[in-house]
Amino acid sequence: MSDFDVLIIGGGAAGLMCALTAGQRGKRVVVIEHADRCGKKILMSGGGRCNFTNTGVTPAQYLSANPHFCKSALARYTPNDFIEMVERHGIAYHEKELGQLFCDESSKQIVRMLLDECEWAGVRIETGCSVESVGQDDAGFNVRTARGMLKAPSLVVACGGLSIPRMGATGFGYQLARQFGHDVLPTRAGLVPLTLSGTHLERLEDLSGLSLPIEARCGKQSFSNAMLITHRGLSGPAILQISSYWREGDALTINLLPGDDIPPLLSQWQTDRRDAQLQTLLGEVLPKRFAQRLTEHWLPNRPMRQFNSPELDHIARTLAAWPIIASGTEGYRTAEVTLGGVDTDGLSSSTMMSKHVPGLYFIGEVVDVTGWLGGYNFQWAWASGRAAGMAA
Repeated sequence: MSDFDVLIIGGGAAGLMCALTAGQRGKRVVVIEHADRCGKKILMSGGGRCNFTNTGVTPAQYLSANPHFCKSALARYTPNDFIEMVERHGIAYHEKELGQLFCDESSKQIVRMLLDECEWAGVRIETGCSVESVGQDDAGFNVRTARGMLKAPSLVVACGGLSIPRMGATGFGYQLARQFGHDVLPTRAGLVPLTLSGTHLERLEDLSGLSLPIEARCGKQSFSNAMLITHRGLSGPAILQISSYWREGDALTINLLPGDDIPPLLSQWQTDRRDAQLQTLLGEVLPKRFAQRLTEHWLPNRPMRQFNSPELDHIARTLAAWPIIASGTEGYRTAEVTLGGVDTDGLSSSTMMSKHVPGLYFIGEVVDVTGWLGGYNFQWAWASGRAAGMAA
């Protein structure tokens, strides 16, 4: 049996940040990671360049049953705090768009930075080590692993959600939460491609690979970015973002010309391009193949002079709110995050510690806090990991 001060289950972004923080405070820390190496989701993120934070982080970019819960941790560990560590390690980075920061070279640099910080802080990391059971007695937590029993007064659960099971994702963190009396809110795939079926899919599937800028809207939420048509449905940043707000049966509309005031544009075409076909003109502002498909199935195709005012209104409404009937999502297989998770009502927002079990902490994706696409989920990992690491 080995004794530690802090035992962390999960060597991902949140777990490593918690470990290095606690280690720097002089705590004896061990990280248990069941995969063969730490930070697998970090390595694959951002196309291998890791979108490690976002300069525009506010609580408004997070979904949770309690939207106030994330405020404390995010305020006490900001994107600038993480950027300072990145710069201290000499990692070159750039802003891609919308405040998203990426490594110039490789996401491996972020993992290396975290592991180096852990090493300097004396953290012990056990990879390829599965947890068989977790118990508790008066002295703390007893964790039986494939390599023997570990014991610590503080236990941090940082083993993520259900997204991307091929990376080793499991529901173990939720299992532990329930074991210790915590509620787990229903989970579902977030930041995930949407699937189409029937007529909608038949009309679009042969356009697979085509991308265009759009504004996706579901209820009161909207996102402007690219949409990608796939052989199974729709993807791209705008669709991934709206997927976290969409539920089966919800209405979903797409503004196909988000940068244009559409009615005046149509009026201008009718005045200046009277003999041009609608499809031809749409092909100048949309991908030609997509414009052709629109006028085959959703819009009439005639010379502009032949449209009356009600018909122009119909065209404008369709372009501004093209209706999509999504049949579902691609699920956890391709989802970037898991929505739902450990109910924040049972946790301290300042320390991430359980209100039911002293010394037990939950951080990162396992908690019911989910960010937008664009570095927000990593910032939650850093902030929640830091909060627990300062308290454990």
